[in-house]
Amino acid sequence: MHLVVGLGNPGPRYAETRHNVGFHIVERLGRRWGIPLTKSWQGSTMGDGQFDGHRTLLAMPQQFMNCSGQPVGALMGFYKVPSANLIVVHDDMDIPLGRLRLRQGGGHGGHNGLRDIQRLVTEPFIRVKVGIGRPPPSWDPADYVLGTWTEDDRAVLGQVVEDAANAIESLVREGLERAMNRFNSNPTERPRRAVALST
Repeated sequence: MHLVVGLGNPGPRYAETRHNVGFHIVERLGRRWGIPLTKSWQGSTMGDGQFDGHRTLLAMPQQFMNCSGQPVGALMGFYKVPSANLIVVHDDMDIPLGRLRLRQGGGHGGHNGLRDIQRLVTEPFIRVKVGIGRPPPSWDPADYVLGTWTEDDRAVLGQVVEDAANAIESLVREGLERAMNRFNSNPTERPRRAVALST
């Protein structure tokens, strides 16, 4: 069993902010895999289904970002998901918009959601780091991640979500090493096309 967790903040106020890109990606996977995200359990909105013969849980913690650990830990404990099969999808300011990085383990890099998860999940887990780019020099990083996407950002956001969903499918189907070889590359090496965020 794999548990795919998209990080974000709950509620309409935060729905279109950079910090919530993990929610968008989990929602895309739910539509692709026919897994409704309709169950509310232990602080998460979640769905339970199959992808390519693999039982998979999709979850979006509904506590605020810096309290993501408890919902994730509850799901892992109840469903007995090992840390090696936990995939956490989150924004990363140190990666340019349009690029992904897959890795296992590593520090939280100041990301409060990861920090809280790592407080409870001490063994390495898989991370899908979704680039959102750095803020302008005059911006507070907290204001930047809680800011909404610009029009220029949204022009590529749909493809970013699509690429991340493809990467997670590769992780589940083929394992981490093959997925890293495919998706830890410059996106200019792969064909690009406009993709609507809601598809």
